[in-house]
Amino acid sequence: MANPSAVCNGHLHYQKQNNLLKSGISKKNGITKGIKKNGVSNGSPYKKPFIEHFERTPMYVAVLTFLGFGVGTIFGYLRDFMRAWGLEKRNVAAEREQQKDFVPLYQDFENFYTRNLYMRIRDNWNRPICSVPGPQFDLMERVTDDYNWTFRLTGRTIKNVINMGSYNYLGFAETDANALKTVTKELQKYGTGICSTRQEMGTLDKHIELEKLVARFLGVEDAMVFGMGFATNSMNIPALVGKGCLILSDELNHASLVLGARLSGATIRIFKHNNMQSLESLLKDAIIYGQPRSRRAWRKIIILVEGIYSMEGSIVRLPEIVSLKKKYKAYLYLDEAHSIGAVGATGRGVVEYFGMNPDDVDVLMGTFTKSFGAAGGYIAGKKDLVDFLRTHSHSAVYATSMCPPVAEQIIRAMKCLMGLDGTTQGLQRVHQLGKNTRYFRRRLHEMGFIIYGNDDSPVVPLLLFMPGLLQDAC
Repeated sequence: MANPSAVCNGHLHYQKQNNLLKSGISKKNGITKGIKKNGVSNGSPYKKPFIEHFERTPMYVAVLTFLGFGVGTIFGYLRDFMRAWGLEKRNVAAEREQQKDFVPLYQDFENFYTRNLYMRIRDNWNRPICSVPGPQFDLMERVTDDYNWTFRLTGRTIKNVINMGSYNYLGFAETDANALKTVTKELQKYGTGICSTRQEMGTLDKHIELEKLVARFLGVEDAMVFGMGFATNSMNIPALVGKGCLILSDELNHASLVLGARLSGATIRIFKHNNMQSLESLLKDAIIYGQPRSRRAWRKIIILVEGIYSMEGSIVRLPEIVSLKKKYKAYLYLDEAHSIGAVGATGRGVVEYFGMNPDDVDVLMGTFTKSFGAAGGYIAGKKDLVDFLRTHSHSAVYATSMCPPVAEQIIRAMKCLMGLDGTTQGLQRVHQLGKNTRYFRRRLHEMGFIIYGNDDSPVVPLLLFMPGLLQDAC
């Protein structure tokens, strides 16, 4: 079973969870929870306790963190001064004399952090891996002779390194020959690629089989699959909304959602993370005032959220958002990249986790890069929606189709989750992931670490704060 957690160091935002719910949500010691009666929140739409942790940073930790970055910045300026006067070797690229009069491609300070702070601990990232990303993996050993500016491989392998950062949640990214028999068969039959788009010669029987299986797995009318998870958001949102439409986006949405919203040309307004009062306020204003200047009604209002937020580990407050979208006649676009396969009794994502009807979500999006150990993504929902995207999606028109062996890998993993392979192995993986997640979070709390997110979220951000600790922790 793969490690259930993704430990993210730095760049995490502390979110104040004030005024979360009018009916029964309280906050104590950085933990948001429902006021329960008989195990269920009193007056709340949740059927079970909804507990998330956003612990406040101790003052001394905050002071020492700022002090650490301050000292690093001072020494960075000192080293830049020494490089400018030739007292220290300049390893960073410099512009040629012929280009001195050109407009610079970037401001020098933009590269300051990379040049002087990140470079000191750079060896913690981008380590070349030479095995399957399971609970443990093998690293290619590398060394540096110039303080992390360049690396050279030694030819040796570091065995059995603990994997704390992969999102191979269910362990389907594996090398078991018996498990991969069908994938090998499809590779021999179809080859490695299609070299065409879905609208030309790139639709195979494997794609149709996969789309029917995805729709069945999610309990919706139809689905369409794409070869790249990021592009599933960035290339399909512009097909659904445009000028005269309003997008209400959670402030912590993934870059693919942000890019898709910007490319659409629609008006974008941001609401505070998982804050229903902030969202309802924007919905009210949109209905009352309409579009700027003309005051005409918006053509569409669509809410963009994620199932599990990949940097905070929080789970979307789906029941409340569905209630608001019905109240104000808006559409809901749900990105389940990290939640599909990882939460819910049978791995069907946050819709199942909250015991809701899939028809309550207008656009269901997810990726196959996490729980299914493959690549690509899907959009699912009503048949009319999917038929529209088959014609208008930029990804369907211009992007290469998903390669057949990848499609087969997704099919075998999804059939395993659904029990169509004649075993209960899929359910066992989902249940084991849940147990691992709760145990891992509980033990980190007991050890005194500050972690963020929901108790049932397999994304576990662990905050180290001080840059000096990163070198020792990784």
